[in-house]
Amino acid sequence: MTGASRYMLTAVVLMCVCLLGPADALGGAKSRPRPQRRPKKPKVEPVDKTPPAQDVDIGQMAGKWYLINTASKCPLMIKRATNMEPTVLTLTYLSDQTLSVSTKTRHNHQCWEILQVYHPTSTTGRLTLKGANPELDTAIVIGETDYTSYAVMFYQKRGKVTVKLYTRSPDNLSEPTLTKFEELAEKHGLGLAYVFGLPTYSHCEDVDQDHVINCVPSC
Repeated sequence: MTGASRYMLTAVVLMCVCLLGPADALGGAKSRPRPQRRPKKPKVEPVDKTPPAQDVDIGQMAGKWYLINTASKCPLMIKRATNMEPTVLTLTYLSDQTLSVSTKTRHNHQCWEILQVYHPTSTTGRLTLKGANPELDTAIVIGETDYTSYAVMFYQKRGKVTVKLYTRSPDNLSEPTLTKFEELAEKHGLGLAYVFGLPTYSHCEDVDQDHVINCVPSC
């Protein structure tokens, strides 16, 4: 797989958020200087309005999680909505609230593994996936979880939010859990039209070293 294809796989599978900011989308065009105005209030990022679950125990998040649903307005995600691949996340507690992350999925009929690290922040339940520079960091919030059956996690990059529903078992999704996920996604403007389900079968197990993408410290 070429470097560009590896980058695309990482972006779609893990971030599932739009990578382009307004300037990127418009080709970086600049407008004429405007008259100075009163200072604006500090911008509140969408994920800042989402408090983490109360008294999150990062250690209990360790183990295997199956990605069941994703809510996102990312064009890449919408384009691939009918070709979603089964995805499994394995979290390993390291120390000081840090999590080692292994994500396994299939691309072009080949199993791939992507390695990352979720770093702690000053707020328990909020983590950071570091990018090549701080502007490319991904903020992560553990929004809801009972540790044993489900977890709803929020991912924000460049102001765009993606909401993901993970379960401990791919075949054990309760209706109340699904409803809770849909309600949390709706609060971020992600209605059912932006909710995409993933296959619950044929997950990747073993991955050979030639198909491991190491995103530590970043990609």
